[in-house]
Amino acid sequence: MAKRITFYILLAMILGIIVGFILNRTITDPSATATITDALSILTGLFLKLIKMIIAPLVFATLMSGIAHMGDRSALGRMGVRTIGWFILAGFVSIALGLLFVNIIRPGVGLDLPLPPANEANGVAQAHFVFKDFILDLVPSSIFDALGKNAILQIVVFASFAGVAATAIGEKAAPIVRAMDSLAQLMLKITDYVMRVAPIAVFAAVTSAVTKEGLGILVTFGYFMGGFYLALLCLWGLLFTVAVVAVGTGRAKDLFRFIRAPFLIAFSTASSEAAFPRTLESLEDFGVPPRIAGFVLPLGYSFNLDGSMMYCSFATMFIAQAYGIHLSFTQQITMMLLLMVTSKGIASVPRASLVVISSTLATFHIPEAGLLLILAVDQFLDMGRTGTNVVGNAVASTLVAKWEGALEPSKPAVAV
Repeated sequence: MAKRITFYILLAMILGIIVGFILNRTITDPSATATITDALSILTGLFLKLIKMIIAPLVFATLMSGIAHMGDRSALGRMGVRTIGWFILAGFVSIALGLLFVNIIRPGVGLDLPLPPANEANGVAQAHFVFKDFILDLVPSSIFDALGKNAILQIVVFASFAGVAATAIGEKAAPIVRAMDSLAQLMLKITDYVMRVAPIAVFAAVTSAVTKEGLGILVTFGYFMGGFYLALLCLWGLLFTVAVVAVGTGRAKDLFRFIRAPFLIAFSTASSEAAFPRTLESLEDFGVPPRIAGFVLPLGYSFNLDGSMMYCSFATMFIAQAYGIHLSFTQQITMMLLLMVTSKGIASVPRASLVVISSTLATFHIPEAGLLLILAVDQFLDMGRTGTNVVGNAVASTLVAKWEGALEPSKPAVAV
């Protein structure tokens, strides 16, 4: 099944590019283009809603069940420290790589754009990191409210309490734990059904993006996009190297084969949520125990967005270069520390990377209207950074499983 899904997704991406290019070249009426893209967005929107209806119960069931099966509550604390420690290190490396490549390639140098009026809008809603609100928002006022909003961090907090409590009361909680095991399996089976329509959603998403922007935009912003994807390739290489050091070359290759399908889903739809259930299933097939994958992945979707963090530093510096604004080494280090915090605080905001970039531009007195420079190609860049987030979280889950001495053999029949 995994092999067929991968093939159909690749085919859908290719067909989407071809159809989108034809529509972009033949339709000259903007209203007709808008009608087509709106119609295609229905297919993509339905798929993403199908995925969202799975995520909350899946995260809750796998995490609570996993913690309850640990038995040893000290193991939860140890695993949490290791997970967050890796997230912090990976975040610093991602942001630093973005700064390194943008300073070497310098894609914005030479544009020499005039500074816009200070009050010119950039079209992105403003949101700023408030530490107090971030901490208070970690705890749900109601678990049902958190489940209804797909508030992953809040679900993680409640599920962690529920799992620890189930361990404490022992046999009395056995029926609930078995129910959570069954719920997790039920959600994964529903995921299998939903994934059958993934190629259709991928086709619609790619067709819509190419119809709206055209392939010509890739030429116009080719140097900027090429530089960013080169930085992503370097990050992928580092992540693969880490996996090789941790589990060996053979198993590292297996890991990247296992997550090929969720990576393509994330890349083509530019949605981390769309890839979450399949990533969880792929990691379990690879040998990461459900209790570990169910704990690391939800945290990773808020704290380990490697591709998004790299993009924030790369894009911010690109805009500064385009306006001829020089940022010193000290300022760039300050930016790196700032992005480490702000990229966590608004992870649930729609188009979060753009919001983070907007607030960072304001902090360093770079015209926020410069964000308009990258809006046209943001969809194509979002595909790369979202796919990278999946790779980063898969490697993180594997590392934690290895450190816990819990990594199991892969399922050979699934490793395609």
